[in-house]
Amino acid sequence: MLQLDHLVIAAATLADGAAWCERVFGITPATGGKHAFMGTHNLLFSVACARFPNAYAEIIAIDPGGTAPAGPRWFGLDAPALRLALRGGPQLIHWVARSHDLHATSAAWRASGIEPGAVVAAERHTANGMLRWQIALRAGGARPLGGALPTLIEWGAVHPCDALPVSGVQLDCVQLIGLDEPCLGALGSINGVACAEPTDSAPALVATLTGQRGTLALSSLPTDPRP
Repeated sequence: MLQLDHLVIAAATLADGAAWCERVFGITPATGGKHAFMGTHNLLFSVACARFPNAYAEIIAIDPGGTAPAGPRWFGLDAPALRLALRGGPQLIHWVARSHDLHATSAAWRASGIEPGAVVAAERHTANGMLRWQIALRAGGARPLGGALPTLIEWGAVHPCDALPVSGVQLDCVQLIGLDEPCLGALGSINGVACAEPTDSAPALVATLTGQRGTLALSSLPTDPRP
């Protein structure tokens, strides 16, 4: 059984991401930390509710003071088209699904013809100590179907939401566009996550959130062809 873990919002810089969050939601995101092995860093805010327990939004950017990785960064952050799009402001680009047995879920996806990526161990320092997890990373930092097909993650003993304050923003629903039958079968049923057929210029995913400034739908870039 998979659960929605977090939304991935890319920004050209973390300063851009913080300003966007304050402007759009009226909140200041919490400091996340640095991903040294990826040369990225992030900010976080909770979007948890009864439908999506332990869900949060991650604002992620390339760390200008970090060391560039040997290969492409995760979530396609090195892609020229994405970097160009982020000049216009932060962008919802992806989502991450939580598994309680990442290796088993990855094997099941491969059996269905869906490549989840190689499982790698990751960690980052936080104000509350070391945070550790395993994540399945696809070659080249790919986000299949424009990010509609999630990245898989398995957390260790501590989850980021354990230290996140209530933000006043809640995730209402997520709509995925353009998943075919094998993808739908691999993903299964997740409460609050719906699927729709693609149309011309349809976004890959839409996340609807409600906060003190009302309800807002964040849309990603148009869908990519299935690899």
